[in-house]
Amino acid sequence: MQRRHFIQHTSLASAVASLAPLKALAAPKPKVKLGISSYSYWHFRAPKVPIEKVIRNASELNVPGVDILHRQMDGEDIPYLQKLKRTAVINGVDLICLSIHQDFVDPRPAYRQSQIDHTIKCINLAHEMGIPCIRLNSGRWGTIRSFNALMAARGKEPILPGHTEDEGFEWCIDCIEKCLPTAARKGVVLALENHWGLTRTPEGLLRVKNAIDSPWLGVMMDTGNFLENPYSKLRQIAPKTMFVQAKTYYGGGEWYTLDLDYKRIAKILAAVNYGGYVSIEFEGKDPASSGVPKSIAMLRDAFGL
Repeated sequence: MQRRHFIQHTSLASAVASLAPLKALAAPKPKVKLGISSYSYWHFRAPKVPIEKVIRNASELNVPGVDILHRQMDGEDIPYLQKLKRTAVINGVDLICLSIHQDFVDPRPAYRQSQIDHTIKCINLAHEMGIPCIRLNSGRWGTIRSFNALMAARGKEPILPGHTEDEGFEWCIDCIEKCLPTAARKGVVLALENHWGLTRTPEGLLRVKNAIDSPWLGVMMDTGNFLENPYSKLRQIAPKTMFVQAKTYYGGGEWYTLDLDYKRIAKILAAVNYGGYVSIEFEGKDPASSGVPKSIAMLRDAFGL
């Protein structure tokens, strides 16, 4: 009896072991979730579209997350922040990111400290609203003052006279490091975007990220901010990516238009098992009332949602 009992268990163990490779094959790949950036409804021109309206629109469009543009907010006082949180809860929408503007590339220590203070303030705002992530910029040299002129120059600008690129990276890294203790304490991840300035290239972005060993600093992939050869560059930053902002341009872009292949981008993200948010940044000239739904339909198809 004992021997037969052993054989039965051995057979069962063998059967389970033989199924293990099948289980591994059957394991589902993580699915991304869609979000909408409030920027999609307001491109820095009057009138400002209220965040509450964006939240309600996201709910009506069955999109689970809203990425808030800080400059679009109507205030920073506690009652306003709690009103946004309540609006999100009753509409079944998560507040997923706070996209802020700051600039760490400046030779003046007092100015850099003001930008650190601003970032810490925004970490606290995000925490108050239950937002787990902040969009962070490196900053830029500011030698081209007009944003329109910067876009005409394809995002390239000269280094500030009398300074070096290495100095810019040192300033940026030092400033981010000073923000991280608050980020860790409040549970808010800083997501450094491939924006203009030092992070205009994947090499620049990864130079900052790799210099800072902290789980509270990640990468935000903006699909529309690599203007040339985007796919190879997006592939470089994909392994470090923890949030995605997906540019769309229905009606032609406000500053430029990229013909992005989102099925190809979806494969790049799937290859690194990305399962976070993909937040729509509609930057086209069509009305948002048509451009955002088109963007949702296109991205759902591209990502198989």
